[in-house]
Amino acid sequence: MHKLPANRPLVAASILSADFGRMAEECRDVLSRGADLLHIDVMDGHFVPNLTMGVDMVRGLRRHFPDVYLDCHLMVERPDLFVDMFAAAGADNFTFHLEVSRPMRAMGVEPAALIDRIHALGMHAGMAVNPPTPPDGLAPLLAKLDLALVMSVNPGRSGQAFIPEVLEKVRWLKARVGPETRLEIDGGINPKTVGAAVGAGVEVLVTASALFGAADRGAVIRDLHAAKG
Repeated sequence: MHKLPANRPLVAASILSADFGRMAEECRDVLSRGADLLHIDVMDGHFVPNLTMGVDMVRGLRRHFPDVYLDCHLMVERPDLFVDMFAAAGADNFTFHLEVSRPMRAMGVEPAALIDRIHALGMHAGMAVNPPTPPDGLAPLLAKLDLALVMSVNPGRSGQAFIPEVLEKVRWLKARVGPETRLEIDGGINPKTVGAAVGAGVEVLVTASALFGAADRGAVIRDLHAAKG
């Protein structure tokens, strides 16, 4: 498992907006321009209405980028079915959703046990909350988490507009997490929205279309790194 870089904020390049036909080249480009890590969005077509990439993408990225931190965000109904295979493929972080966990979902995964399993397999553990979901369900788990992800769009596709109301959730989490737990935000992050996010306490900035669709990707990364809130 790789460690997250110490500098904050970190820029996580979300490959959901990359050219899938040129994936290794696209990742190499944004990393060479200063991106700190790669963010991989895994969607199962059930928890969110889209199908994206899976464990084979992670395995391929690890082969091409042996030293890069791979941040895997699983928007799936049954994250427990995928933990072993993502660990074997080379994932550094495995994030699953509060919305598929008990007690929010009676037949969902037991989150504390899943976090322990993720750690036992040598990965960091993260949990995510969607925009409508209150963050208090994370409270008893924060001490075990390496990362808490606040979705600032409704998950399923890239290119959506930032939802500023979620920043209150970031501030709530910031007041409760320890120094070892990073706060991450995903959705609509660009040079115009990043200041408010960093000001609220975000430390890991997931950027997708604003980065991969930019004429000057290096300038976008520099602007995100420079955000002070």
